[in-house]
Amino acid sequence: MIIPCIDLMDGKVVQLVQGRERALEGAPPLEMLERFSGFPVIQVIDLDAALGRGENNAIVELLAGRARIRAGGGVRTPERAAKLLECGAEKVIVGTSAFTRTGVNHALLGSIADSVGADKILVALDSKGGRIVVKGWTESLEISAEQILAELESYCGGYLCTYVDKEGMLQGTDLDWFRRLRAATAREITAAGGITTLEEIRELLALDIHAALGMAIYTRRLDLAELRQIQETL
Repeated sequence: MIIPCIDLMDGKVVQLVQGRERALEGAPPLEMLERFSGFPVIQVIDLDAALGRGENNAIVELLAGRARIRAGGGVRTPERAAKLLECGAEKVIVGTSAFTRTGVNHALLGSIADSVGADKILVALDSKGGRIVVKGWTESLEISAEQILAELESYCGGYLCTYVDKEGMLQGTDLDWFRRLRAATAREITAAGGITTLEEIRELLALDIHAALGMAIYTRRLDLAELRQIQETL
């Protein structure tokens, strides 16, 4: 699938560079949702919740009630995961809370999986400099995504894998990294981070990897009508 992204901060749709610098604002959330009609699933990330400095729950829940979405940002408890699913989210994305300083947070992931079902969970594997990064990409762990995939499989139905090194920079992504991840798991993989060209998207789709798109759509580097045509052929 091709999956457009809606990232929320301070009640607005935004795009960040490297998770820090706000590069642009999009149209209001419901307008963006309308623009993305025709795509089967939308990814919605509450950046404020992810950074622990507030939340956009009302907007996330509004969008979840109007489209098929996968929702993430601040999913730290089974109750929060269940709430998002009750509001209409198709899947929930668990990021920072999926890890401890030394590895997998088995206790939390186990409790969320027991509560909502592992098939409803996507674990976010954000990688920078070859290491997993957490807390809005401000802290790195001494593990790589490739090392941790197998250990996570019992807790989730798939992974959202972001190549943070190129996130928001419109410089292309690392297809070799995604090939290594694809070889390491049979679970669903969604790629994000720096995806800029139709060629990259086609390569990812050929690997049976979904493509989550942000900056390239918002800057019109990629045309939504052309992306819809590709999606319709899948």
